[in-house]
Amino acid sequence: MSHLASHYDVIVVGAGIAGSIVAKDLGRQGRRVLVLEAGERATDSARSHREALDRYATASAKVPGSTQRPHPAVGWPEVTDVTGTDGVPGFRAAGHLLQDGPLPYASGYVRANGGTGNVWTGLAPRMLPEDFDTETFGYGRRWPLTYDDLEPHYRSAERELGVAADADEQRAHVGLDFPEGYTFPMRALPASHLDRLLAASLDGQRVKDPVTLDEVELRMVGTPQARNSVPDPGYDGGRGYVPRGAQGRPDPASRCVGNATCIPHCPSYAKYTPLKTQGQWGSSVALTDRAVVSRVLVDGNGRATGVEYLSYEGQATRVHADVVVLAAHAIENARLLLLSRLATRSGQVGRNLMDHPVLLTWGLMPEAVGPYRGPGSTSGFEGFRAGPQRRARAPFRIEVGNWGWVWAKGTVDGDVAQLLHDKGLFGAELRRAVGDRVGRQFTLQFEMEQSADPANRVTLHPHARDHLGLPHPQVTYDLSDHVKDGMVAAKGASDQIFALLGAEDHTDYAPAAAWPGRFEHKGRLYGYRGAGHAAGTHIMGDSPGTSVVDSWQRCWDHPGLYAVGCGSMPSVATSNPTLTMAALALRSAQRIEADLAERDHPVSLTPDTPEVPA
Repeated sequence: MSHLASHYDVIVVGAGIAGSIVAKDLGRQGRRVLVLEAGERATDSARSHREALDRYATASAKVPGSTQRPHPAVGWPEVTDVTGTDGVPGFRAAGHLLQDGPLPYASGYVRANGGTGNVWTGLAPRMLPEDFDTETFGYGRRWPLTYDDLEPHYRSAERELGVAADADEQRAHVGLDFPEGYTFPMRALPASHLDRLLAASLDGQRVKDPVTLDEVELRMVGTPQARNSVPDPGYDGGRGYVPRGAQGRPDPASRCVGNATCIPHCPSYAKYTPLKTQGQWGSSVALTDRAVVSRVLVDGNGRATGVEYLSYEGQATRVHADVVVLAAHAIENARLLLLSRLATRSGQVGRNLMDHPVLLTWGLMPEAVGPYRGPGSTSGFEGFRAGPQRRARAPFRIEVGNWGWVWAKGTVDGDVAQLLHDKGLFGAELRRAVGDRVGRQFTLQFEMEQSADPANRVTLHPHARDHLGLPHPQVTYDLSDHVKDGMVAAKGASDQIFALLGAEDHTDYAPAAAWPGRFEHKGRLYGYRGAGHAAGTHIMGDSPGTSVVDSWQRCWDHPGLYAVGCGSMPSVATSNPTLTMAALALRSAQRIEADLAERDHPVSLTPDTPEVPA
């Protein structure tokens, strides 16, 4: 074992969105920051960008990790690792993330420089004020901070990620509060052709919630996007905003050009990735890649003093710092705490694993809708996210899917094969049939809130070891009746929306192999996908007896140790969590800087006020 003599102010474990933001913020304060990344860093970023697109184009399965070149030393779960089976439990999991629950945790993540932030959707909505306290509705956990506490950090995160949205629309139709005169850095992306068609048919219509029996008005609302649009000249008091392009460089002309490959790869650099933040790191921030952290080091008082990491060849190295920040993904953060046997007081490490189980419904519109253009979703329906109805069933957002049936049924190759083999079509007749079917495809994506449940958890597998000899993470996962009742409401809403549109409903959760997340509830079959929004595994709270970190994402048990990311979130509500995670990371960076400033504060050796002789 070798020992580095260097001592850092901060060590950040993981170069994804949260880790990259914390490193940038502290680097701006002149702090010496070492970022340790388990994955590999490209030595030629432009060439790596082109190669990622080539890998995606030639991949047989267009999954989030298909742009990456995995190394045996650093495994990660891919969505194709989980397959459906007949019988009980109805799925089989292999690969990096092993599972033993009644239902599958159906999401993957990526361990490469930039992490899952390389392959995310780019959707950046805020949480609602009421999402921070679902205990009011009789379930879940209350955050130890409020929307108002986080609001200034939301604005900072929207600057960091470069968010395009319409504040007036978000205020009027989502119910969000913004400071007077606030605008987003960039103007909202244009609605897709499909968005406009649905809005023309559905805006102002009402559908009945089959669970609560309430009527909900439909209204198409644009979704905030962390991808470049037209800068708003009124942003930041009239100072405006300059979009960032390749490697985070200012690029006033950078725009989303609708490549429709944003998950996992944006060829035009319009979508935010952590590589843009890394491009703005100061000289005091260093990144070491191919460094798999295996243990957090603490002293006799439990204070974090550094970490031990393994090279891909298994060589161990120790590095030390005054502050250690775990930012390696909700599941990997929990795995590392468990490997280190730290933060054990509450018994909550690894528990409360949450995701957004996504119910998909899909069909054919009566007319062509122009799918497979632009981001995966540009608009949605927000009316099922809030209100007392969430007492009876999980709330949900409805995303309108711009990419046909790709998430539900795979690429259009499957449509061609079905028309060729099942219908016996060839030549011009086949081309017309493919054009007609693909051109009318659309999907509705219902993202369910899943509340914190200690039984849904990450543990260390008792026997299985990875390439470096570390235990594989193992997940136990299930859906509550509250979530399943949310899916009942979602499918009922979908049925009514399809009827209002005059659309053909082709939803069918078959075959079993393609739907590992499949279950029966109240006499009906449902299927879900994972959204890739792992959360809750080092949950935040206001007591060391019931939570792992405090409101600053500091581990209660270990001074100098932070665990940042979605793993800290007590609830995931219905919004994509990345923007909230970024806001929390920026807030934690402020706290860390305050901790370090306190460390650096000179100690007075003489009384401030001289004693007056008697």
